[in-house]
Amino acid sequence: MGGMTDKDRLVVDTAALQDMNRGIVEEFRANGGKVGGPFEGATLLLLHTTGARSGEPRLSPLAYLTVDDKMLIVGSYAGAPKNPAWVHNLRADPRAHIEVGADAYDVTARELPEAERDATYPKLTALAPMFAEYQAKTTRPIPLFELIRA
Repeated sequence: MGGMTDKDRLVVDTAALQDMNRGIVEEFRANGGKVGGPFEGATLLLLHTTGARSGEPRLSPLAYLTVDDKMLIVGSYAGAPKNPAWVHNLRADPRAHIEVGADAYDVTARELPEAERDATYPKLTALAPMFAEYQAKTTRPIPLFELIRA
């Protein structure tokens, strides 16, 4: 795996990703939604979905951004060639539950259609330039989902 960044390695090594996510979830819950390390200062949420194939509950710590008064999550997977599993889960069942800070509530996820996504992505990258780097690394359009309080 020469030349791979830590993020690239996590995409390939799902066990390492799960371990990292477990630590983030524990820190998030212990500190009212705040975490340190590479995510210090980021707005994070915990996304609870239902596995598209397994039907099992899934938990993903994700950064979110507010653009045009919309709470958005980004299916970047650090620019990997495939979408993260949570994207497939939300496409199969857009009903989800999130934890934000000390708050928790149900949401419906709405994937932004192509034209809206294309208009929104530059606004998103102005707030978080790393998402421009991730898009440049992959040929797939990185999906954006709006989380709407149910």
